[in-house]
Amino acid sequence: MRILLFSGKGGVGKTSLAAATGVKLAQLNYRTLVLSIDPAHSLADAFNLDTELFHVQTSEPLAINDRLSVQELNIQKEIKRHWQEISSYVSAVLRTTGISGVEAEELAILPGMEELSAMMYINQYRREQRYDVIVLDAAPTAESMRFISMPTTLDWYMKHIFPFQRNFLKAVRPIANRVAPFELPPDSYFGNVRDLFDKLEGVGEMMEDPRITSVRLVTNAEKMVVRETQRAFVYFSLHGLTVDAVLVNRLLPAEVSDAWFNEWHTSQDAMVHEIEEYFAPVPVKKVPLFAHEVLGKQRLEDLARVLYAEDEDPSAVTRTEKPYTFGKQNGLYEIRVLLPFATKGEIELFKKGDELVVQIGTFRRHIGLPRSMTALSPSRARLESKVLTVEMKEIL
Repeated sequence: MRILLFSGKGGVGKTSLAAATGVKLAQLNYRTLVLSIDPAHSLADAFNLDTELFHVQTSEPLAINDRLSVQELNIQKEIKRHWQEISSYVSAVLRTTGISGVEAEELAILPGMEELSAMMYINQYRREQRYDVIVLDAAPTAESMRFISMPTTLDWYMKHIFPFQRNFLKAVRPIANRVAPFELPPDSYFGNVRDLFDKLEGVGEMMEDPRITSVRLVTNAEKMVVRETQRAFVYFSLHGLTVDAVLVNRLLPAEVSDAWFNEWHTSQDAMVHEIEEYFAPVPVKKVPLFAHEVLGKQRLEDLARVLYAEDEDPSAVTRTEKPYTFGKQNGLYEIRVLLPFATKGEIELFKKGDELVVQIGTFRRHIGLPRSMTALSPSRARLESKVLTVEMKEIL
């Protein structure tokens, strides 16, 4: 099974591109699911389905045709299905503060519930081998980061905190419940957490395997949007996921020649050049602005024809090597950059703001640094087996 994760800043058009990719995959005879994990779902709208404001009918996979289905997570349904014990306890605690029942139920939707529910579905569909490809219409960048970090965070919690917490509360619960203003969580609460964790087993390794999961970053040719896309690229790389394409959406077509748009053309051309330079060697696809809103299966097919060549397979594995990775050895931070074509004499390094710039002849790569490394500077570098390792430390 392949997983294609579309992520980007809110409003860049990733839902339309994810939906068009699903349409193309179905045309290639793949059993395809387009799954929305964005709390502000718009997938049903992209297919122009006749549904209510909150799309209840798409909370389960809804067949568009015999090869394509769509699904939008409905968190209220997921709470009843997976989170009942946890949600009930949180609601009960909130009601002791005077919050009304309905409001308490809404506030009991804890951060991460939707992301974890999505991962459970992905794992379930993988085990059942129900689909050949799952296209994930992810939430905006910040929520996408939380989504991909969930398996690591939960694994650490289950190994280091969960056993102690469960055993400690088991010991003190009979006494504490007599004096506490609310009851401590029952053991069934922890049983629910344990069951949920079991349903997520293996999902972390699946997300980090480039032969299974690829990230497609969607951006517009605007400076603010591109900067967020660059940060997303850094953090996807930091979490071990492979970005295999950057999609620059809504570019003004060349035939729009009105003088009013001259500055837009100039600005977009400059940003596209910067995007291609920054993300190299990751391929960059350019998608024009359509003259109409992309709604409905026919217009999604039109978008798919622009996005992919006739014989192109969107699910093909095109990248398995990460362009760079971050690590720590003997207390020193390191950046490892894949340079299959470089020799030692050609390489130049310098830091520019929150980026490390690697220059090889006329080729230059900008590497955005995570927050933990932005105050550091390159101290030494070595090239071994086509991998450049740059040590970063604080310069006093």
